Amino acid sequence: MKSIKACLNGGRPAPASPTDLAAEAAAAVAAGAEAVHVHPRDPAGRESLAAEDIGAALVAIRRAVPGLRVGVSTGLWITGGDAPRRAAHIAAWRALPDFTSVNVGEEGFTDLVRLLTARGVGVEAGVWRPAEAQAVAGLALERVLIEVLDTPAAAAVPAADAILAALDEAGWTGERLLHGEQDACWPLIAHAGRLGLPTRVGLEDTLVLPDGSPAPGNAALVEKALEVWRSARHDAGERLDPGR
Repeated sequence: MKSIKACLNGGRPAPASPTDLAAEAAAAVAAGAEAVHVHPRDPAGRESLAAEDIGAALVAIRRAVPGLRVGVSTGLWITGGDAPRRAAHIAAWRALPDFTSVNVGEEGFTDLVRLLTARGVGVEAGVWRPAEAQAVAGLALERVLIEVLDTPAAAAVPAADAILAALDEAGWTGERLLHGEQDACWPLIAHAGRLGLPTRVGLEDTLVLPDGSPAPGNAALVEKALEVWRSARHDAGERLDPGR
């Protein structure tokens, strides 16, 4: 991934249905997103890992945007903290996402990575704190997500840099995607641009644009995030090569 992935819903109540997720995915891609990450729902609107709910979301999105890489969450909270139940749901998937996000700090992380990779599904390992970095060493991962959560804007960059340094110490040389949620979102999109790392944005991570105004949807967030990322990347290049 070169620059940006759209995280369309997360724990938000909408978009939720396969039809709505497909429409948001198409709009996000038109705005510049290279991939999407979604939290599929059951008919009652609850986050779900059931095969029929995962499949319905994937089919709708792929029909709307053929060839798009689509990822889903495997958050342990979706099965109420029951790791064996989560694994059973995933083992029963018939339609497979291109990649999944698996949080390092959750029970069953390593076993779930192995299950997914054995099924041919890429894994993004979510690292939330420096102490988790060592757990990714030696695993067959598509990328590591540096995820800065519950952190004020002023502390976001130091928090991200601490995780990045820990990944260096752990010997992780693969792809890294850097992003933050809520107050940390926009500072880390800019920081990702400065570092030349891909990032993500969407209604899962923030409901507002950099100026604090409400975001009308995922497409607007992607468009603005690309602007912020590219501007930071350009400025970093000029600082590195002031005579250019």
